[in-house]
Amino acid sequence: MSQAVVASISLVVAFTISALLTWWFSRSPALFSRMVDLPNERSLHAGVLPRTGGIAVCTALAVAYVLALAAFPLPSPWAWIGGALLLVGGISLLDDYGGVRARYRLTAHLGAGILLLVGGIAWSGIELPGIYRELSNTLSWFLTLGYLVWMVNLYNFMDGMDGFAGGMAVFGFGALGVLGWQGEDPGFALANGVVVAAAAGFLFYNFPPARIFLGDLGSAVLGLLAATLSLVGTRRGLFPLWVAWLAFSPFIVDASWTLLRRLVRGEHVWKAHRSHHYQRLVLTGWSHRRTVLWSYLLMAACAATAVAARDLGVRDQWLLLGAWAIVYLVIGTKTRLVERSADTPAP
Repeated sequence: MSQAVVASISLVVAFTISALLTWWFSRSPALFSRMVDLPNERSLHAGVLPRTGGIAVCTALAVAYVLALAAFPLPSPWAWIGGALLLVGGISLLDDYGGVRARYRLTAHLGAGILLLVGGIAWSGIELPGIYRELSNTLSWFLTLGYLVWMVNLYNFMDGMDGFAGGMAVFGFGALGVLGWQGEDPGFALANGVVVAAAAGFLFYNFPPARIFLGDLGSAVLGLLAATLSLVGTRRGLFPLWVAWLAFSPFIVDASWTLLRRLVRGEHVWKAHRSHHYQRLVLTGWSHRRTVLWSYLLMAACAATAVAARDLGVRDQWLLLGAWAIVYLVIGTKTRLVERSADTPAP
């Protein structure tokens, strides 16, 4: 079969398996009776919902990637990527099922990072528009491990509202896929497109009001893929790393800013909280649907400008980054003003 046929089949299979399994799991919570999300004082939802969406998404990804291997040289070294995904996915599945201590999760995340480093996937240099500085081997390994671990946990932190993490996957990986296609790398484009298809199938039942959640399995795997494929794309010369960060910036900026804010305040950053911008908006009275739709607009704009940024001149790239810095400052200010007008105490 031609590559076009294999790609089409892989995308359809990813979407169909994800949608069907998500539908089944959402209607049959007894299948995984211990894998449910119980609301607490830090939650934004009120009912008990299954958190088995990650099983559906990961199953869809696995089947679609196996099909794609029949015709595409997917981003190499794929075996190391698969091992890292199994390690992170396995510990996350155990966490969904019965809970795993943070130190064991962190050990698994670091182990996955080491597998990827051994496989040659590393952050090789600091790059901004018109600027590039090669990293020493030691610094490269250190920054790569930190980046991979942060993205895995970042995605988990941000998976706290109906339709949110799935939507970021559609727009973020969609942007990387388009960049791969423009760079005449169909294997890389398909690797990202399959994630988009699987996330879209899941969103049918996770869009507000959600009937199922991703769980740690789904969010951790998506976070690891976001970090891994961004490094692979950079390694293959498809885009600079900062372009991938722009595509995922709605999650990266919110999570990073919230972490720094809590550190400055002396809070226990490892404990659950409701300090992210999207959580704060919901607490002021915004509905999940309204908040996520505005978030989708932001994600779409970030994805579109990330795709366009690669072909801009250095001056225009800096202007673009400056404009986005202003946008995020406005979002932070607007969130605080909404809290004040609603008389909601700042977290």
